[in-house]
Amino acid sequence: MLFTTTERYLTRVSKEDLRNRLVGNHLKIHDLDFEVVEKGHKLKIVPHAEEAEDIKTLPITDVELRPTGDATEVVVTSKIRKLDLGGPQLIILFCLFLVGASTVLFMVGRERMEIYAMLSISTIVFSVFWVRMQRGYFDYVRKIRDHVRRTGYCA
Repeated sequence: MLFTTTERYLTRVSKEDLRNRLVGNHLKIHDLDFEVVEKGHKLKIVPHAEEAEDIKTLPITDVELRPTGDATEVVVTSKIRKLDLGGPQLIILFCLFLVGASTVLFMVGRERMEIYAMLSISTIVFSVFWVRMQRGYFDYVRKIRDHVRRTGYCA
């Protein structure tokens, strides 16, 4: 999906050593606590947003450790929480609706000013949305991914 990112790294650290380094760690990102927990054969990095006063779009991150010869492949997959998915989807649908409506108006032959206004509104709304996502959700994803990389001394 649009908000799911996957990164792969290789590290010389063994799978068990890396697991021991990560499990139980707490990350502090933008005054929000993230905890690394073990769930099955994967590690999950989950946010503790119980006390968050602002509405935030937060990631749930899965860390998979796969031994490959003398190295360990680390697969970090971040996806948006299902609770937070509705807002971004509505904004994207709104922008797509405006683009679609302006295309239909163009085909019908309506006045150009209406078409330009709708396209401008769509572009402005999507630009503000994307900048906020880069400064929020995707910044969390980048910092979590960097923490996993630093912990495993990935090459």
